[in-house]
Amino acid sequence: MKIGIAGGIGSGKSYVCRSLRALGHEVYDCDAAAKRLIRTSPDIRRKLTDLIGPETYDAETGELNKPVVARFLLASEANAQAIDAIVHPAVFRDFQESGLDWLESAIMFESGINRLMDVVIAVVAPMEVRIQRVMDRDHISREKVLEWMSRQYPQREVIRRADFVLVNDGKANIEHQLIKIIEQCNRQF
Repeated sequence: MKIGIAGGIGSGKSYVCRSLRALGHEVYDCDAAAKRLIRTSPDIRRKLTDLIGPETYDAETGELNKPVVARFLLASEANAQAIDAIVHPAVFRDFQESGLDWLESAIMFESGINRLMDVVIAVVAPMEVRIQRVMDRDHISREKVLEWMSRQYPQREVIRRADFVLVNDGKANIEHQLIKIIEQCNRQF
């Protein structure tokens, strides 16, 4: 059974995934995989450079030039879709080859990776909690957080599409919710 952990930026997916690992479930991290593949895949490197330009990767270090890519990405929806068309299929293949059953993605439905899942769990938190988490974690402005959030489905849409909802508001017991969801999944499958 393939189980996806969905939720927007700041919802606390990473915390939930650490709890899953403590329960013995290894989780594929789509964001980390995308970063790794962007750094290591010659195919992705070539395609991104063809799309964005020679400044996509630093000529001396070979590292991704994040400000250049971010500017391109945020310039238009078409630009974002063009990058996604390069990176998402590579992440999908990498997950399928990983042999893992659990997957974490901030853009589960936007990317279409939900189609590989049997079950999707939406991790949710109040908007202000999410904003503050991201501001504290990334040391960025509220406006920048809202800009990134605007590229993701609203939380209500993630909830609507998910099979289960897990509340990560800093008060609810995450492990208890996970155990209940896992038990329900085991009964269904």
